[in-house]
Amino acid sequence: MTTKELKENVEKALAEIRPFLESDGGNISLISIEDDKLVKVQLEGACVSCSVNQMTLRSGVEMTIKKYAPQIEKVVNIEA
Repeated sequence: MTTKELKENVEKALAEIRPFLESDGGNISLISIEDDKLVKVQLEGACVSCSVNQMTLRSGVEMTIKKYAPQIEKVVNIEA
């Protein structure tokens, strides 16, 4: 998978999860993909102060990204 395809797949994954985040007043943005293994995102809106945002990041975002891009090993949130 090329770097461009990887980015497109990660964006597809974020597009899939975004409606769930938006329904709770939040959102998510892709910051970067490093070494084709690490995805950096930024949680936005209500997601920033949500008490379960780490669970959302692992169980929702990371799992969905790995469905589209299995080579991704980890997803981390970058604080604003």
